[in-house]
Amino acid sequence: MTVDAAGAVEIRRALVRLRRTTGLPVAFGGLVEAGRPRMRISELSGTATTSLLALAVTSGNGLGGKTVALARPCAVADYSVSRQISHEYDAAVAAEGLRSVLAVPVVVRRRVRGVLYGALRDARPLGDRTMAAAVDAARDVEQALVVGDEARDVLAAARAEPPPGDSSGWEQVREAHAALRALAPRITDPALRTELLDACALLTPAPASPAGVALAPRELDVLACVAAGATNAVTAARLGVSAETVKAYLRSAMRKLGAGTRGEAVAAARRAGLLP
Repeated sequence: MTVDAAGAVEIRRALVRLRRTTGLPVAFGGLVEAGRPRMRISELSGTATTSLLALAVTSGNGLGGKTVALARPCAVADYSVSRQISHEYDAAVAAEGLRSVLAVPVVVRRRVRGVLYGALRDARPLGDRTMAAAVDAARDVEQALVVGDEARDVLAAARAEPPPGDSSGWEQVREAHAALRALAPRITDPALRTELLDACALLTPAPASPAGVALAPRELDVLACVAAGATNAVTAARLGVSAETVKAYLRSAMRKLGAGTRGEAVAAARRAGLLP
C-alpha cells in the first residue's frame, strides 16, 4: 500500500469517528498533495452528493485552504456568506447543502499533511466541544502517519547494506530489527505491518541447528530490544508496556530457550535463527 493510500485509510477512519463523537451529519477530508500547496478531498462520509469528491483546495483559499495555510482549526457559521474566507468553492459546498463548517489540520513534523472537515446543513455556530472532538480525530490521524513514517524509515534503513568493511554492520542490523519489532504492533495498516514483519524475517539468519524453539511475538519483541542493548525500562517504553511486563516476557523466553541470563537467551535465540 502506498503512503497516500495508507493516509487515505486513516482519514476515512477519522471521519467515521468525527461524525460519531460530534454528531455532525457530514464529514469529509483528504491529504495535502506531495510537493504542491494544495489538498485534495478524497474521502466523504454522510454526504448526499459527490460535489466535493476530488475537489482540489489550494492553500489559502476557502475554509480548508485557510486551515492549510495557517496550520490551525478554522470554522464558519454560514459558509456562503462568511467574510472570514474566500469563496472559490461555494458551488461545490452549496451543491451538498452545507452551511456551518469546520476544518481541522492534520499536522506531522510541523507540516500540514491533511484536513478533516465536519459540517451541518443549517447555519449555526459550532461549539468548543465539537471543535475539540474534531481536533482529537485529527490527532489520531497524525499519530498513525507518524508511525507509518517511522516504519518506512526503519524499513529503508534495514534494506540498506552497510558499507564494505563496516564492523558496526551487524549492530545496525540488530538495532533495525529491534525497531521493526517494536513498531509492528502499532501499525494499523495490515499490508505495511506484514511488510515490516517480512523485513524482520529477512534480517534473521538461518538457524545453525534446528532448535525447534517457538517464542511468542511479544517474547521475541523483548529479546530483540535486549539484543540491541536496551534496558528493561527502555524496552518497556519502546513496546508501550510496563517494565514488569517486560520482565515477565523475558523470563518466559529464557525458560523456553533454556537460558539462565539475558545474554544467554539472546545467544540461544540467535543460534535458533530467531534474532540477527
